[in-house]
Amino acid sequence: MIKFFRHIRKQFFTERQSDQSHRAGKFSRYLLYAIGEIILVVIGILIALQINTWNEERKSADQEALYIKRLIADNKQDLLTFSKFIKELNKGKQSVELFSAALKSNTVSDSLLIHRANEYFKYGSIFPIFSSSRSTFEDLSSTGNLNVIRNSELRDKIVQHYALHVQLAERIQVATDWTLPLDGPFTLKNNIMKFEPSTDFLFPESSPGALAKELRENKIDYISNAAAHYWINSDAISGFEKLKNLTSLLIVELEDELTGSSK
Repeated sequence: MIKFFRHIRKQFFTERQSDQSHRAGKFSRYLLYAIGEIILVVIGILIALQINTWNEERKSADQEALYIKRLIADNKQDLLTFSKFIKELNKGKQSVELFSAALKSNTVSDSLLIHRANEYFKYGSIFPIFSSSRSTFEDLSSTGNLNVIRNSELRDKIVQHYALHVQLAERIQVATDWTLPLDGPFTLKNNIMKFEPSTDFLFPESSPGALAKELRENKIDYISNAAAHYWINSDAISGFEKLKNLTSLLIVELEDELTGSSK
């Protein structure tokens, strides 16, 4: 098409030099040439706009891929974090069970009873905590870039997934707030650090016989305290297990999306 209009232009100037008598025809040809030039300009603009659109789409796709990779990395880290929490909380639950069994036993030795008590205070009486890798999601939310993830169904799942993070964190906090008023006075009253081998010598009555006697005489108080921690730890484990499974499923969907968008 470009050669066609150049040919017209060349012909026009040639005819202008050689034939001055056909001005009306030349004007028509000039008009045709002018229209052709306009068409060429319009075509050039449309091509430039299309190229710009392609560039913007490529940049958007690259940004989407980057965010998805970051979300995958965050959620894989969360799998490790949740697994660690579950392992620690299960260890705490086990220490509660062993401590309770020792308190109820009539044959357990003083040294084993004290050991079970110390294991409980070390692992079982620790409050669960919640933490997760939210930097990428918070970046997407705060910058308004969530729409860069074009798959609306996946985008909604991501939002819902991190809403579950907030729900579990709040549930753990509520359980902690409920237990602390019971746990604080108990810890203060019973001076649990006297069961810790590294600090027991600081207390006046730290012999195994005296400590074991105290545990047996106040076993209901100790079991009641342990039961509260057992309950909140069990509830936290259930929440972490559910969130861990959902995290694994989300990782698969993110990886599938990343693979599909790269094709």
